[in-house]
Amino acid sequence: MSAAALTHDRYGSPPRPALRRAAALSALVHVCLLAVLFFGVRFQSNPPETVTVELWETPPPPPPPVVEEKPPPKPVVQPEPEPQVKKPDIVLPEKPKPKPKPEPKRDLAFEKRLREQAALEERKIEEQRKERELRELIARQQAAARDKALATWIDKIRAKIRGNIVLPQDVPGNPEAIFDVAILPTGEVLTVRKRKSSGHPGYDDAVERAILKSSPLPQPDDRSLFQRQLELKFHPQDR
Repeated sequence: MSAAALTHDRYGSPPRPALRRAAALSALVHVCLLAVLFFGVRFQSNPPETVTVELWETPPPPPPPVVEEKPPPKPVVQPEPEPQVKKPDIVLPEKPKPKPKPEPKRDLAFEKRLREQAALEERKIEEQRKERELRELIARQQAAARDKALATWIDKIRAKIRGNIVLPQDVPGNPEAIFDVAILPTGEVLTVRKRKSSGHPGYDDAVERAILKSSPLPQPDDRSLFQRQLELKFHPQDR
């Protein structure tokens, strides 16, 4: 939008011809002023003149560089650490404690029956232990009595056989001869087998003849001690 139109719109009347001429004249003056300033500055900018100087003597050497003494570094003082402020612990609210469960009602009669049953079991175990120990004691006593009775029976057999042995004259020392003898319940001798020799054939033969000659052999006092197979040991110096 032009200035005339603005003037016309603002005051509500058409612009005047004198204002147009004044505006054109003002613009022309400004253009001329700018041209004078531009060309005046350009014509005054001349290059500088060159000056020539002849040197007749060698210039002195440049002075040594001055070393500036630096002051010793100042000790660095570290700032003291700021005291740590302990943050207050966050106190959580305590949880409400659970209510204790009510104790179950005791059945005194049931507990009494349990105690009586436990005492009965203990008495039963103790009686069984004593009974077992008694049986073991009786078994040991019976075994000892049987061994003693068996040894007595064997001694009787050996005594009868020794009475029938005719000792040779040249038996050195007291060697041992062992014989396995099979007998009947009546004492009759079935077989005689030499298990270990005394080292003297004459003594071995004399013992074997004595066993056969002693048949029937003595019977045990207790018939339950009878054994079909007997192991009999003999020495020349037995009495």
